[in-house]
Amino acid sequence: MRVLVSVGPSGGHIFPALSFLDTLKKKQKNLDALLVIPSRSIKADILTDSWKIEYTSISPIRLSFDFRNLIAIFGLLKGSLESLILLIKFRPDIVVGFGSLTSIPLISLAWFFRIRTLIHEQNVIPGRANRLLAKFSDRIAISFPETKDYLKVKKEKIVLTGNPIRQELKRVDKPKALDFFGFNADKFTILVIGGSQGSHRINLSFLEAVSMMSDTSRVQIIHLTGLKDYALLDKRYKDLKIRIKLFTFLKEMHYAYSVSDLVVSRAGATTVAELIFFRLPAIIIPYPFAYKHQVGNAEVLERMGSAIVIKDNELDANILRRTLDDFINNTDKINLMRSHYDEAPRANANDLLADAVIS
Repeated sequence: MRVLVSVGPSGGHIFPALSFLDTLKKKQKNLDALLVIPSRSIKADILTDSWKIEYTSISPIRLSFDFRNLIAIFGLLKGSLESLILLIKFRPDIVVGFGSLTSIPLISLAWFFRIRTLIHEQNVIPGRANRLLAKFSDRIAISFPETKDYLKVKKEKIVLTGNPIRQELKRVDKPKALDFFGFNADKFTILVIGGSQGSHRINLSFLEAVSMMSDTSRVQIIHLTGLKDYALLDKRYKDLKIRIKLFTFLKEMHYAYSVSDLVVSRAGATTVAELIFFRLPAIIIPYPFAYKHQVGNAEVLERMGSAIVIKDNELDANILRRTLDDFINNTDKINLMRSHYDEAPRANANDLLADAVIS
């Protein structure tokens, strides 16, 4: 079975694709897979040597007339030619697209050559690439039931699979997770994540909110800063004398999720899927741009009652401090929000997506 998988540049595309491939390999021992990613991808900390990888020259096209856009259009044309060559050389039985501009040439050319196609949409609100490609795809896998309403295709083409999460993300006993970070069992643990690149806005707002707390001795913090803000936050936290573990990026996220009482984060599709899996109450500050994907994702958790959403343009340290204090002082609220995850679908997204491809 020869499968070509196309992904975008971010961890939100790459993590589900790698997890899907790992599951597919267990079901198809004779699997031959090729992973295609943009050359601009944040590949250093994510990719493994488990799969054959090829790169294409595609970069985002902006809705403006400038020199960078001309380069991007040239890159799209070059990437389309590269995609054609990859299809001819690899001869896949099926092409699987995980969204982004990278998938457009591969899925559309596969459709032209009558190669089977499947696209996966991680977000509630489909991106422009997947909206376009839905018409050319034999099957559309979605992560949320609400996504059906945004796709103008026959409903029998759509299959609800959920969003695959990394297979190494397993629940860890809390004492073991506490030992991993050297934390105390009697303190309230907060996990701060701003996506694979970090979020400057969340980093600074959270830092200021914590500095305004009257008593920080009750809390311990895991903060994933991204690369750019690490040095700044490292210095500022030392001045505050707060019990904290600071990381630019953390591979052992299952320990962080297992130890945490509360998460402060953006609402990327992968993060939302992981919050659901670990049943974690959250303060969500959705990224307001990028087709408002994160706004739609955040609303799912908000309607479920498992998250409080603060709009990006309304975020300030005072609001965040008050919200944090409310959680820290109210364990019943934490337990209630965890219980609301009972309403979330518990299907194994990895298996369902792999089965959809095999079928």
